[in-house]
Amino acid sequence: MKLPKSVNVLLLGSGGRESAFAWKIAQSNRLANLFISPGNAGTRAFGTNVDINPTNFASIKQFVLANNINLVVVGPEDPLVKGISDYFASDPEIRLIPVIGPSQEGARLEGSKEYAKVFMMRHGVPTAAYRSFTKKELEAGYAFLETLQAPYVLKADGLAAGKGVLILSDLTEAKEELKQMLEGKFGAASGRVVIEEYLSGIECSVFVATDGKNYKILPEAKDYKRIGVGDSGLNTGGMGAVSPVPFADEAFMEKVRTRIVEPTVEGLKKEGIRYNGFIFIGLMNSGGEPLVIEYNVRMGDPETEVVLPRLSSDIIDLFDGIAYGTLDKKTIAVTPQTAVTVVTVSGGYPGDYEKGKVISGLDTPTESIVFHAGTATKGKEVITAGGRVLSVTSLGDSIAQAAEQSFQTIDGIRYEGMYFRNDIGKDLISM
Repeated sequence: MKLPKSVNVLLLGSGGRESAFAWKIAQSNRLANLFISPGNAGTRAFGTNVDINPTNFASIKQFVLANNINLVVVGPEDPLVKGISDYFASDPEIRLIPVIGPSQEGARLEGSKEYAKVFMMRHGVPTAAYRSFTKKELEAGYAFLETLQAPYVLKADGLAAGKGVLILSDLTEAKEELKQMLEGKFGAASGRVVIEEYLSGIECSVFVATDGKNYKILPEAKDYKRIGVGDSGLNTGGMGAVSPVPFADEAFMEKVRTRIVEPTVEGLKKEGIRYNGFIFIGLMNSGGEPLVIEYNVRMGDPETEVVLPRLSSDIIDLFDGIAYGTLDKKTIAVTPQTAVTVVTVSGGYPGDYEKGKVISGLDTPTESIVFHAGTATKGKEVITAGGRVLSVTSLGDSIAQAAEQSFQTIDGIRYEGMYFRNDIGKDLISM
């Protein structure tokens, strides 16, 4: 089986990642109609926004049948963890419509930090040593922390909207945070907490497309999580990203492929876990050796905004291979240019922030691609509707050139309280 020559696509999600997917899908010669559910103010330029919650599977089914949808692409993790792929596969009316995203069992690689750790251990994937604890095991958690050297890494086992990981330098503070997490700091997500040894080095993200047996490695990226310049302050969903990553040379990526990607894909196959989608592998380069920090079961945000602009091949053709087990017959073409994304956020983010601020300057011609993240429309105006508002991506012959173009574009955009990091990519320029 394969997708028809002309494809109707439903894309689920509303952030910068989905804006990038919509932008890329709209370029395909195989696209008939693109619908984005729910989308944002920017995705309107590439398709039709549909007011359906991505976790309302019954409504999604009705829409798919009513609009002759041939392919469903899932952007965020929540629908995957809640089982949208299984929902389609088990329903006679829609089971032949492929979903780009893993089964619910496969999605546990992101939905449960402990599950992912056990999977890695089972298949020899290099990662940090760890133990996990529940509220009843608080004293044992304290004791385990005392065996570790600072800094201390605490992770909510479940999904916590990117905020469930704490890195603490003080043992007393780590014990107090463990107690608060187990008492519900992150809701049900931290009913179990994974404590692991701290990995030192420099992070990068590797993205893998797989049909469950074959795989293709997409361009790698490095993102910037902290709110402040110089990687200071609170963690965020991501303040920017760069691709390619200078230290991820051929030798390093070969280690990633043989030690991490292949054992991961083979592990899924051996365990009979249905997986037709993307694997986001968060890595630490520790002295030239790759170690896995975490798995995500979808593309990252804002990394998607630097990875997809570097792909020059047809993305619907890639989806075709993922969906129908023919990924080995597909070719991914990548531009050698560098992409730099700079994220603009609302004032106060990642803490409390206001919405509804009017955004100006979006109609100014630019060489950058301005992906919308947290935006909405109010009459004829585009307004802020989230913490991360825009992802501004530029291509260039160097990190410095691409970053400068993104900063120039941002200079022409205005909304009350706008903030961005002006050092995205600077740490990589001398590498």
